[in-house]
Amino acid sequence: MGLPFHTLDVFTDTPLGGNPLAVVLDAEGLDKARMQAIAREFNLSETVFVLPAEAPAHTARLRIFTPKGELPFAGHPTVGTAVLLAELNGADAGARRDAIIVLEEEVGPVRVGVRMRPGEAPFAAFDVPKLPRDGGAPAPEDQIAAALGLAPSEIGFENHVPSRFTAGIAFTFVPVRDLETIGRARIVAQHWAAGFRGDSLGAAYLYCRQTVHTHSHFHARMFAPGLGLPEDPATGAAAAAFAGVLHRFDAPTSGAHSCLIEQGYEMSRPSSITLEVEIAGGEMRNVRIGGHAVHVMKGELAV
Repeated sequence: MGLPFHTLDVFTDTPLGGNPLAVVLDAEGLDKARMQAIAREFNLSETVFVLPAEAPAHTARLRIFTPKGELPFAGHPTVGTAVLLAELNGADAGARRDAIIVLEEEVGPVRVGVRMRPGEAPFAAFDVPKLPRDGGAPAPEDQIAAALGLAPSEIGFENHVPSRFTAGIAFTFVPVRDLETIGRARIVAQHWAAGFRGDSLGAAYLYCRQTVHTHSHFHARMFAPGLGLPEDPATGAAAAAFAGVLHRFDAPTSGAHSCLIEQGYEMSRPSSITLEVEIAGGEMRNVRIGGHAVHVMKGELAV
């Protein structure tokens, strides 16, 4: 018997959109090298391997791999795996129900709420296990611009300038002028190391306020060639760290704030990520990431 696997499209309510995810079940017999080889075979942004939980009260332990390496935490694997496990564990498919899934990831346990309603794509949301923190000074703007094939004058808007934050994975956040500019951005390999030298994973998250849809608040793109991801259709870990950007530059008042981030449009994989930030006394108290996920296929790995 082969290992069962499923694929889901995450941060979308429409199949063949969003960010595709592979989830391999019953993976306790695989070592790290084998997991990495399977992730390369799927060649998706991330592949998740589901293992028995170490704590009895938790649902499962996850190991998350890109085509090039293992991650301590990632948003779309968290959302997609929680939706899948809630579906597989549900006694009455198609019924209106809610589930709490606790996933053990390298960054720590992640509690995910899953909402299922008849006729709707499942929706999952989780509180990030580590609040965003400053990741240090980014490279100079001219070096960042060169790495993205843009002019320095196209970097920044309002009071937003490049910054670095991490909520488990570090990203350089690059504000750009508008949709036309963000659409022209690309990886310029010979300048990438200089532009994103402070990031061990070389991950760049571009954003602007101009959006494709009026209900969205930001349009984003994410490049991470060091992870084997020339571009990612939807990046939950980056959205989590983006809360630090909003806190620094937009200075939200006390209370709960919600915004919708669109991503993946340049890849023909439209995605929508919900980011909620709770502020009290000028400080971030909680950050939550949410999105839909849809089941696409299932099968067996002959390994």
